Amino acid sequence: MIINLNFKSSLAFALLISFSSFAKESAVENNSHAPQATAAEATLSFRDIPNLKKAFIDTTPAARKGDLAVGELGIDGGNKNMIVKLAEELANNKHGDYDSLLIAHKGKFIFESYYKRGRINLPHFQNSATKGYVSLLLGRAIQLGYLTMADLDKPLVSFLKDLDPTKFVDGVEKITLHQALTMRSGLRFSDEQMTKFRNTPEIFKGLDQVQAFLGLSEPVTSKSQIYKYQGSDPIMVMQVLDAIVPGSAKDFIKNEFFGKLGITNYKWRDDKSGLPIGDARLSMTSRDMLKLGVLVTDEGQWKGDQLLSADYLAKATSAITRATEDWQETFFYGYLWYQTNIAVGDKSYDVKIAWGGGGNRVISVEALDLVVVITGLDFEDKIMTQVAKSILPAFVK
Repeated sequence: MIINLNFKSSLAFALLISFSSFAKESAVENNSHAPQATAAEATLSFRDIPNLKKAFIDTTPAARKGDLAVGELGIDGGNKNMIVKLAEELANNKHGDYDSLLIAHKGKFIFESYYKRGRINLPHFQNSATKGYVSLLLGRAIQLGYLTMADLDKPLVSFLKDLDPTKFVDGVEKITLHQALTMRSGLRFSDEQMTKFRNTPEIFKGLDQVQAFLGLSEPVTSKSQIYKYQGSDPIMVMQVLDAIVPGSAKDFIKNEFFGKLGITNYKWRDDKSGLPIGDARLSMTSRDMLKLGVLVTDEGQWKGDQLLSADYLAKATSAITRATEDWQETFFYGYLWYQTNIAVGDKSYDVKIAWGGGGNRVISVEALDLVVVITGLDFEDKIMTQVAKSILPAFVK
């Protein structure tokens, strides 16, 4: 295990990789000894990436162009012993199968660690954390004037002019954008239908997929419009984004959102029509995930610029409805973001989470000016226990 607890030299660490899309930075910028994916590894399925021989744990992350300002765990906040102990436990599989843990505090990147398949330059699958990022895209669209807060209460189909309403089932014309963002569209499908949606992407793509959702669902009623976690709702939200922004949603993501944050090393699979899939299928690096968390904690600002509507973001990350599945009994849901309260001693902290299965998380705690990023492939997915037990207490004075 490599543990770097001292301030690092500013000398560059050059990698002789000039042809991998995962190694775009110049040699001068590659001044960290954090593990990097080779060109060969970058072509593999993520599950086939070989495990690191030694975990990498760093309390003084190296600065890289376009990333956050860096600091030092313990000096710039946090209990170094608590965080390093947790990182060592993650490296030793004590809490499940995890690939990275990164922390930013008060605008500074102060802790970085990689295990198993984790690499500094390798995009990690996000699973359903993707949904939370789709929500942030709407916040960007509102900030740029392509959508308003009032539009959130309009029928979703009012944004999609090329749908055929004669094929709708009863009630779908009343589904609002607000309801889709909170998983309360009321759409209901059989297991057979869901299998067909997933297994025939050549048929169900783009607007045709939304048309199918609205035509094949059971009728939508006030009783059905309760929280149900499902992919159809964020997929429809992505379709609305594509309809309201100039050009395409893919271009908007590249130029007006990720591009503004300096995020270029990502993969977002589309639905065969060119539309990025709204409920999952995004991969991005852990350092770039950290940027999204800081964006949330800083109320939509990035390096002094207001990228997201602050009003939208406050609502999107609030407790709008209870997440009613049993495994989420202590969590609420906003606009594709989870919210919960975590107690540390006699205090309770409002915690916002972009949540993806396998332990993939972007966690923002505004009261502590704290952002935590976790990636993994853990089927039990119980990492929030350690967030409450070890991470938050390390930053509470």
